[in-house]
This record gives sequence, C-alpha cells and structure tokens, in this order.
Amino acid sequence: MDETLYRIISLVGFFLVAFIAWATGSRQKINLKTIMGSIALAWVLGVLAFWVPWSRAALRWINDGLVAILTASQKGALFLLGPLAIGPGQTLSDGTPSVGFILAFQVLPSVIFFSAVISGLYYLGIMQVVVRFFARIFYRLLALSGAESLSAAANIFVGIESGLTIRPYLIKMTHSELLTLMTCMMATVASTVMGIYVIALRDIFPQIAGHLVSASLISIPCAIIASKLSLPELKVPESLKKLPKIESDGEELSNFMVALIDGGAQGVKMAVGIATVLIVVLGLESLVDLVLAESLDISVQNLLGWLTIPFSVLMGLRPEEWQLAGQILGSRFIETEVSAYFALAMAQAADPAPFTLRSVTILTYALCGFVHLASMGIFIGGLTVLAPSRARDITVTGARALWTAFLATVLTGCIAGALVLS
Repeated sequence: MDETLYRIISLVGFFLVAFIAWATGSRQKINLKTIMGSIALAWVLGVLAFWVPWSRAALRWINDGLVAILTASQKGALFLLGPLAIGPGQTLSDGTPSVGFILAFQVLPSVIFFSAVISGLYYLGIMQVVVRFFARIFYRLLALSGAESLSAAANIFVGIESGLTIRPYLIKMTHSELLTLMTCMMATVASTVMGIYVIALRDIFPQIAGHLVSASLISIPCAIIASKLSLPELKVPESLKKLPKIESDGEELSNFMVALIDGGAQGVKMAVGIATVLIVVLGLESLVDLVLAESLDISVQNLLGWLTIPFSVLMGLRPEEWQLAGQILGSRFIETEVSAYFALAMAQAADPAPFTLRSVTILTYALCGFVHLASMGIFIGGLTVLAPSRARDITVTGARALWTAFLATVLTGCIAGALVLS
C-alpha cells in the first residue's frame, strides 16, 4: 500500500479513537469549544513538530541539550560504578570494557540527575514561569477551569507532583475535572524519567529526546479530548473563571545546592520506586503467565497484544507490523512504558528491522505516557493523600482515567502517523 494511504488511515483513526472515547463514556452533551480547541491545538503542535523548519530546529536543539545533560549525568555514575555504568560495546578511558547492559546501573542514575536538575530549575523560578505560560494557553483557548489548566501544564514536566500545584482545589473538583487531571497525569511522562527513554531508543531513533518532548506536549490536548468526550463537564468548577497561583509543597529550600540535593534525593526515591515496580510487576506477570499457559496456552502479553491490535491499525501501521506493535502496546499496561520502550528498541535492533522509521515514530509517541496499572495505583495513592475526603471519587476515576489516557496516547500516535516526514 502507498504511504499516503497509511497517513490517511492515521488521520481517520484519530477521529475514530475520539469517537471511541465518547462512545465508551457517559455520552452526554460535550463542550464544543473545549473539544474543537483541543483538536486544533493538538494538530497545530503536531504540524510545528513535524513540518515547520524553525520548530523542528528547536526540537533538534532541545534534543541535543537533553542528550548533553544525559551524557553529563553519566560522569557521576562512572565514578561510582565504573564499567557497570557503561553500555554494551563501550569502554572506559583505561580500556576496561562494559560488562553488558544493566538497567539499574546504566539507566536509573539518570533519573536521579534529571530530578536534581528539575528541582534546581524550580528553585530558580524558571519552571514556574514555563508552567504558567502553558497554563494560560490551555485556560484561554480550551475553556478549561483554572485548576485543570494549571495541572495540565505542570504535567508536561512532572508527574504526581502536578497535584501539588492545585492542592487547595482538589477537595471541590468536579468528577470531570478529576478525570481530566488524572488522564493528563497518565497520558504524559515526567521530564525526570525521560532520560530512560532516550537511553532506550537513541541508537535506533535519531533526535529521540526532542520527539519525546513533542509527544508530551501533544498528549496534553489529546488527554483533554479523551477525558472531556468520556465525561463532559456538567457542573460549574470552582476555578472556572480564574487561574490559580502555583502552589508549592510548603517546604522552603535555603539555597540552590540544597535544592539540587533535595531533588536528587527525590530522584533516588523515584529510581527505587521504578525498580520496585519492575521487579514486582514483571514477577507477577510471570506467575500469571504460568497459570494462563497451563489453562489456556496463552500469555498476558499475547492477550493484551490481541486486544490492542485494532489501535495499531487505527494509528496507520503496516499490516505486517500490527501483531508486534500490539504486543508492545499491550505489554505497557502491565510491564510499564520503560519495559515497552526497551522491547521496541530490542525488536528494532534485529536484522531486518520489523518497523519502518515512520512506524517507530508512531510507537514512540503512542508509548509516551504512564499508562499502566502501577502508575494508576501511584496516582490514586498520591492524590488520596492530598485529598483524603475524595478517596472514593479518586479511586473510581483512576480506573476510568487509565482507559482515557490510553486513548489519548493513541490519538498522539495518530497525529504522528499522519504528519511524520519519511
């Protein structure tokens, strides 16, 4: 089939996925300004990312900057871990070779460093300015409440921490606001863990870091589309006519170095949490696979792969790529996006590679989100701590948000499929 036809399929797939979000939701009257504004913003961001020369140059600059930061972050790991911190085929300055790929030693240290950098930027006030800028765009163009706009903007850069920015409003948020908040949380990735995905794909996907930033941006309006089609706003939110100030967690840091150390400490907790989730979830998946293999002769990954094949089709992938793409997309629900990105990298390293560069781009955008059971638990737990009285609403909304967040990432993949240049 001609590539133009696959692009048309991606375009049509975008609107079919949006229809699925509405059909599987409450099917109530929607706010056309919010939906149409979000669709327009998502496609404008996509055009900027893929077609406009100056914005593509900006993404290359961002990519080079993130890769430089990632390279710098390895210096401390090399000092502490020696050959354990270098990847396969690499050597130290004295000629000592790598012992092979070890995720804990070669990937997780970047989480600690990125977390420290983000904390430092917050201390300097830079991140607040950037978040406020995006929040104003969402508030003015998409007819969202102020709390929704601020939390959505924060989710471009952080994860569960975005809940802190609107903590005073959580108690009175409507169900639609809660769904939008949690969908944005799951449909985007925090900049603190972006280094992991760069490490996974930089050998097979040029300019991967810039595209991950682009994917996280595009996923915000896509998350709003999915959540507001699934559960439209029927009430009047408390912050409908105002944009809240950015709240802090109440802890004042004395200086820039303390901010870096505090951010690094948070990164350690995050790295340990990621490692814990991978150990527990992959172990449980193996146990479930044993049961399914004995009773039904299938695996969890195969089952989820079959269920997600239709979305591989809607994103405009080639027929010979559907099954493997479905397995990678489906595995994310259990194994997390970290494992899915590395699975994509390992598959693409084969000779011949199973995916075209266009298809790798689509999957990279579609996988860019915390769409898995572990993150759902983390976000439910984190928000419940901030608003204990809303525990039941948050728990029920969390399960729904997992679905809408998945649809949001598929919408992002459809935009990539329609616009990516060969």
